[in-house]
Amino acid sequence: MGATLIGFIVYLFAMLGIGIYAYRRNESTADYYLGGRKMNSWVVALSERSSGESAWLLLGLPGAALALGVVEVWTALGCLIGIFFYWYAVAEAIRLQSGKSNAITLPDVFANRFSRGSLIIRFTAMIIIIFFFTFYLAAQFNGAGKVLNVTFGIDPFTGMVAGAVVIILYTMLGGFSAVVWTDFVQALLMFGALVLLPVAGLIEVSSSGHSLHSAIQSAGGSYLDVVGGKTGWAAVATIVGGLSWAFGYMGQPHLLTKFMSIKDPGKIRKSRRIAFMWAVPAFAGAFVIGLVGLALFGQGYFDDVEKVMPHLANYLLPQWVAGILVSAAIAAMMSTADGQLLVISSTVSEDFFRHILKINLTPKSMVNLSRLVTLFVGIAAFLVAVSSGKLIFAMVSYAWAGLGAAFGPALLLMLRWKKITWQGVFAGMVTGTLVTIIWTEISILDQNLSARFASFVLAFAAVYFVSLITFRKEEPLKV
Repeated sequence: MGATLIGFIVYLFAMLGIGIYAYRRNESTADYYLGGRKMNSWVVALSERSSGESAWLLLGLPGAALALGVVEVWTALGCLIGIFFYWYAVAEAIRLQSGKSNAITLPDVFANRFSRGSLIIRFTAMIIIIFFFTFYLAAQFNGAGKVLNVTFGIDPFTGMVAGAVVIILYTMLGGFSAVVWTDFVQALLMFGALVLLPVAGLIEVSSSGHSLHSAIQSAGGSYLDVVGGKTGWAAVATIVGGLSWAFGYMGQPHLLTKFMSIKDPGKIRKSRRIAFMWAVPAFAGAFVIGLVGLALFGQGYFDDVEKVMPHLANYLLPQWVAGILVSAAIAAMMSTADGQLLVISSTVSEDFFRHILKINLTPKSMVNLSRLVTLFVGIAAFLVAVSSGKLIFAMVSYAWAGLGAAFGPALLLMLRWKKITWQGVFAGMVTGTLVTIIWTEISILDQNLSARFASFVLAFAAVYFVSLITFRKEEPLKV
């Protein structure tokens, strides 16, 4: 057994160990879903960062940079803008709001704010979360299959099975505490990979006589063009499409719950600084990995460009170091998948069973129900991953657009505007979801204007104008 495989197995057992350790700390749904709101600044910041970027940062973005070139800088820049904005505009506000209303889930945050319409909002939000998160989870399981295939020659299906089993098990056992502490470790691994591998790659490019500039030039004129060789409206649409990744951060339930879990809302500012220090080098490193892959191997070398990161790790580094970096790629996938699994199980158990069906179980029974829901959702997402032929980047983009548009505008306005109504929130959720689904299916629309942008703007307009129409002074908000 090679050093790479040994390091990876040790990592997997460590993640399971955290889940087992956290098992007995879950006595209530607040413990299972939010860690009892006792998380510290470092854990919240790094857990949010690792959950926010997933397998697409280590696999999808380097692959896109390798295939398309400098034009993908707009994607990286859009993500950084989104991270900065929602840490300032949303993080502290949602922690305070959720604390006042004792909200455990994102649907809880919306429903507890209004004196009417709570059941409609809960049910709509639950359906949206389950629908888009199934695709998002499938992308993470797909990422596990690719990484293990490149590194160990394991069949992609077997790799997906292995990744799914570990994630589902430790999420079922440990709940939120297991998720955030595994995310904390995974964020450190991801950061190390996204800094170390680009540096090693640039050293190899220089010492082997290759040239990054020459490789980019030989790839074609559009590769070095920030708009991919496009002109006119097509060039504008390319820039807007990349920057529109920023919108998605405002509506991702698995990230927003991290803000809700911090013990002291005043510590959000410290967490924000930590998150920024992680994000900038990480995104720059992911982009450089793609360019290094182009310089060393060329565009036609890979049958799947999203395998460039694990391939570079095995090519450039000693086995034991490569094992750590491969663990980082799996960590990226796990740190997103576990949070998403927990969000879906909390939405089904807490919002559907407790608030919609009015089934009142004991706290311990509710936690056990949540574990069963986690298991079933994980299996469903795995089946989607096995049957889907889409790239990780495409599946994440679809889910990112839908969740961002469905929840982002409604949340921003709810936290900052007193005239918002439950009808406006409902209209925004439905508009964001339907526009994303329809827009992405009509290729001419998506090619000329990103679904991420169109769905968010139209959903924002829906929340605003419907709220203006339905607002009544005699019907105040709850909190």
